[in-house]
Amino acid sequence: MPKSPSIACAAALVALLPAPLIAKDTKPAVTVPAPTKPPVAEKRAHSYSHHGITIEDPYHWLKDQSYPTVDDKDVLDHLKAENAWFEARMKPHAKLVDTLFEEMKARLKEDESTVPQKDGDWIYRSAFSPGQQYRKWYRTPSAGGAEVLILDENELAEGLEYFRLGAFSVSKNGRYLAYSTDTSGAERFTIRIKDLATGKLLPDEIPGTLSGPVWVANDTAIVYGLATKEWRVDNARLHRLGEPNDKDVELYKEADETFRVGSGLSAQEDWLVISTGDNETSEVRLVRADDPTGKQILIKPRTKGVEYDIDVRDAKLWVHSNDDHVNFRLATASLDKPGEWTTVVSGSDEFYLSGFDLFEDFYVTEGRLNGLDQVQLRDYSDVTKMTPIAFPEASYAAGLDNNPEYAVTKLRLAYESMVTPESIYDYDVKTGTMTLLKQQEIPSGYDKNLYTTERLTIAARDGTEVPVSVMMRKDRPKGAGPLHLYAYGAYGYAVPPGFSTTRLSLVDRGYAFAIAHIRGGDDLGRRWYLQGKLNERTNTFNDFVDVAKGLIAKGYTAEKKISISGGSAGGELMGVVANTNPELWGAVVAHVPFVDVLNTMLDESLPLTPGEWQEWGNPIKSKQAFAYILSYSPYDQVVAQAYPPMLVTGGLNDPRVTYWEPAKWVARLREVKTDGNELLLKTNMGAGHGGKSGRYDSIREVAEEYAFILWQMDPGKKK
Repeated sequence: MPKSPSIACAAALVALLPAPLIAKDTKPAVTVPAPTKPPVAEKRAHSYSHHGITIEDPYHWLKDQSYPTVDDKDVLDHLKAENAWFEARMKPHAKLVDTLFEEMKARLKEDESTVPQKDGDWIYRSAFSPGQQYRKWYRTPSAGGAEVLILDENELAEGLEYFRLGAFSVSKNGRYLAYSTDTSGAERFTIRIKDLATGKLLPDEIPGTLSGPVWVANDTAIVYGLATKEWRVDNARLHRLGEPNDKDVELYKEADETFRVGSGLSAQEDWLVISTGDNETSEVRLVRADDPTGKQILIKPRTKGVEYDIDVRDAKLWVHSNDDHVNFRLATASLDKPGEWTTVVSGSDEFYLSGFDLFEDFYVTEGRLNGLDQVQLRDYSDVTKMTPIAFPEASYAAGLDNNPEYAVTKLRLAYESMVTPESIYDYDVKTGTMTLLKQQEIPSGYDKNLYTTERLTIAARDGTEVPVSVMMRKDRPKGAGPLHLYAYGAYGYAVPPGFSTTRLSLVDRGYAFAIAHIRGGDDLGRRWYLQGKLNERTNTFNDFVDVAKGLIAKGYTAEKKISISGGSAGGELMGVVANTNPELWGAVVAHVPFVDVLNTMLDESLPLTPGEWQEWGNPIKSKQAFAYILSYSPYDQVVAQAYPPMLVTGGLNDPRVTYWEPAKWVARLREVKTDGNELLLKTNMGAGHGGKSGRYDSIREVAEEYAFILWQMDPGKKK
């Protein structure tokens, strides 16, 4: 497949929004006493009607009406008051937060480095330096010589509250590095180009991008996607080095407001691949990479519900599509008849073909069989020959790692499980031997033999068997102990049963940690995803609840001994199950939760909305979709009942789940819930969807989350 993502990642919750512009407070800081009670948001009359149904929304005002500028004093004051309440309630547990943070930090190797990988005339790696938050990027000549630092993220992040490196792309001749950065968390990136021969930045600077740069025209130009004012990539543009941005050439323009555009290179880097699509339909064009303004080849016109992606090898087209089977097939075609596809690997009810990669002497198919990752080597000359790469554990996550070169005899693989740290291997294609190059080090110590992992299935209420991955210590007392349950369940994203150093801080305190592979992800194939979207969305929520009940029935845990967490669409899941089954949960953590679903899907002025109707339904046009979304939308379904303890997070600069969704939800919960349990809202005022940036700042937020869980699950026990 192309070496860069062709369209926006399906796991992304929503399309991106314009950056919030935060008014600066120039007044001197004033010491404010810690609050003694939680803030209560004012109720202001607001309602709307669709399909003859009127909805009252008294917290509508928390959405700054001048958004994307956020300068409403009442809104900012309320968010600050919620943050102050969070700080006040967490302050007595600061020692626990510090303890957890130091544990998590001690598990990180201070000078962690990636395994060097050859790409052309250079060998590349990245590494952390002790005490630093961000990576440094290095390269060494393949023929031998001194290693050179080519990019230091720490220098770029100096003095910034937030920093994220987006793209990192070296030209084929090795002369130039194109990279992009986001300095607010709003996911709007600026591309810069560095001359690696001189160490100097070129004058070229392209702000407002959302896609990575692709080198074309013999390394004299890059292709990128510029965001529209609604923050949607509807274009592929060509920028020639040294020319002003207003001279950039638009190679493709998408007219459908629900589609988004991305670009990449073919396996041999001789074709530029321009793709456009939404969550269920795609369309691809090819143009010579050395002549990017030349004639484009349309592979096949878009057909609703048909997804496909392509690659090219020796003038033969390879196509991965769901056109004749829900679990995709792999086909070939000629470039002069690109729409006539001949099957090479047929679609299968058992094997979910999630992708493929072409190399000079062989190709690789990846997917899942019974929910477990598969990597398969295949022969160009014999379509019946397939060699699966075997992996040792019953539950694991595995796949191709960084393989930038086309002509290789060894494949770089990544493997991990819930008890096995991330492991990087070289797989010898000829002999079938695996050589371990590196396994993640845990400086404070880790003994795999102390832990066990299981994969089980639990029947949902409709009889569907839902896979569950569980990890715990072998010496965990038998019986109904505490358990943390995590899930996502949307956009066809399968949560891998991988390793986590932070998770150990719960597991070593007697928790089991379980991942529910619920419908909405594609863990068991594409149908598994389709059975958790649109009019079957509630399967996702039911699966999660039924997994929890099944774990109770199997003796892993008990009511009120289950803590749960999820983020984004997984935060929506948290909101739903807190409404429907509050009695089950001992603590709920909802990160940047998509909880104001109905309002968001009704507001077509938001850039996120049109592209998401295929995932959630269009309540503007459909009364049925309106009623169905209303039936589960967490904000709309808050009722007067006892709720479990809850920690909710948001990001003021979040372009995926806007800050007012968690703020409105918490406001309504405070108004109507009948219990005295903790309800905390923390809004990152200088970050976005992923929380704080930086290696250590991010794990401190995990430490806060775990401290909240431990406090609420067993408030009288010394941690």
